[in-house]
Amino acid sequence: MIKAMQAAQKAARKAIESTYTGVMTVSERQSVKDPNTHITSTKEVVVLENQPCKLSFETIAATAQTETAASLTQGTKLFLPPNVKIKAGSKIIVEQDGVKNAYSASGVPAVYPTHQEIILTLFERWA
Repeated sequence: MIKAMQAAQKAARKAIESTYTGVMTVSERQSVKDPNTHITSTKEVVVLENQPCKLSFETIAATAQTETAASLTQGTKLFLPPNVKIKAGSKIIVEQDGVKNAYSASGVPAVYPTHQEIILTLFERWA
C-alpha cells in the first residue's frame, strides 16, 4: 500500500513538474565579510539559479469598494519542487513566457509531497 502511494506521488510530482515553464533565481540578504578590509556588510547573495518553476496568477476582488468601483488585485503564486528551500523575505526573479519580474517570498511555503506553493508580492526593496 505504501509503495503504491509513493509511486502515485512520484507520478503526480513528475506531472506537476512538466508544467514548469519558468526559471527562477533566488537571492538573500546576508552578512558578508570583505577578506581585505575585514569589514562585514550586508549584501545581496544569489543562493539558487536556473531553478525550474511556474507562476500562477489569479485576480482577487478587494474587500473595500470605492465610490466608483471595487478594486481588483492580482495574486501571484509560485510552484516549485518540494525539496527547494526558500526563506521568507527572499528576492525571487522569475522569467516565464518571455517576461522577467522580481518578487518577494511573502511567507512560509505550503509544502506538499508533490510540490510547494509560495505566495509572492512584487519586489519593491529589501526590508
